[in-house]
Amino acid sequence: MATAFYLTHPQVAIDPVVPVPEWGLSDRGRERVRDTAGLAWTRRIGRIVSSTERKAVETATILAEHLGLAVEVREAMHENDRSATGFLPPPEFEATANLFFAHPDESIRGWERARDAQRRIVTAVEGALKGEDGSRDVCFVGHGGVGTLLYCHLAGEAITRRFDQAPGGGNLFAFPIFAFDSGPRKVLHGWRPFDQPQRIRPCRRTLAIA
Repeated sequence: MATAFYLTHPQVAIDPVVPVPEWGLSDRGRERVRDTAGLAWTRRIGRIVSSTERKAVETATILAEHLGLAVEVREAMHENDRSATGFLPPPEFEATANLFFAHPDESIRGWERARDAQRRIVTAVEGALKGEDGSRDVCFVGHGGVGTLLYCHLAGEAITRRFDQAPGGGNLFAFPIFAFDSGPRKVLHGWRPFDQPQRIRPCRRTLAIA
């Protein structure tokens, strides 16, 4: 079974004076990606597709160099657009993110609406998978916000932060490249740290977080 992984960048070097999309990985973040590159679950990856944001591209590049692959970047995979507020201190950011997920059809403080961000990331992922023949796994490298919106879609759940990744980033979930019926793809497992062995198994809709 060919598998698609959605992987989020790990820890970043936070700099309030630098635009968030230009933040790079921290030393710890780079170390985690290097540790991940040698794990058995990565061996069937034959394609890496990344958001254009620096932290995602750095994550994808470390994996790609280890696997001898190129990095394909897609603009539409960027994180939810938060440029209206820019950097927010963590408590303020968390409160705003809670509202973002709780009110998906509203623009919270000028942020991109969750509904629009979900439509964008789903379209980007589905478009990238067209033409895949099942001979390789595909790894998408992106961000926690839109990753959670993609997860909700694949799990058949309403938009909610209940399905968000654990703090710190550097997590992934898996789903099949091919749907086995006329319905949407199903999540194979929920968010897990990417630097641990992955056991691919279907998970029930009511147990979406593994």
